[in-house]
Amino acid sequence: MPSATAGSTPQGGTRAVARAREKQQNSIDSSAALCDCVARMRLYSGKVKPLSDELVKALLAAKDIETERKDEVVRDLESVFNAYLAADKESTDRAKHLLEVRNLPQSEFGRVKKAAAEQKGIKTGEEMFDYLLDQCIEMLMHSANVEEVFAEDHELRRHMRPVLRKYLELDEALDAEVRGKLKHVSEGTSTWEIEYQRVMADIQRRKGLS
Repeated sequence: MPSATAGSTPQGGTRAVARAREKQQNSIDSSAALCDCVARMRLYSGKVKPLSDELVKALLAAKDIETERKDEVVRDLESVFNAYLAADKESTDRAKHLLEVRNLPQSEFGRVKKAAAEQKGIKTGEEMFDYLLDQCIEMLMHSANVEEVFAEDHELRRHMRPVLRKYLELDEALDAEVRGKLKHVSEGTSTWEIEYQRVMADIQRRKGLS
């Protein structure tokens, strides 16, 4: 990461100012992300590879990173998303199990799954967007396949956000079609969650989107 440029302010003061500006920018970025993204976002396994490839292309085009192993960096990002999908599935399975053993109503599924996800160390719903951005940045900072990261965190987020949003946002028409087929199922229940994913996957297959 580039260091702050020294000016008339003492070096310690300059760093403090830089950190404060970075924190403020990250706060602005987080707010923008929540405003820009729809509340309903999903990551599908079939989108992981093209998403990772496009993210790396965007970072290279912006000269945010330097690498001679582009394909390996793509695979690094794929591992981030695949790990999230695996943890999310485990959280869903855990929530279903807890509802059954505790004899809880299906309406509690959303709350129980969120708690299960937090135990796994991941975020869901609206928080998923910023969580995945943070995980991608963390990977870039520690990947042996990235020679140099030139951009500040908020710049990396700014360049990755449009790509991630494109792949995570649900197409409104598809979402409406799925919901139209699930009018008999109560939203927020484990049954609704399972059926939503099943119907969405079926529609995407039929439309050649998956």
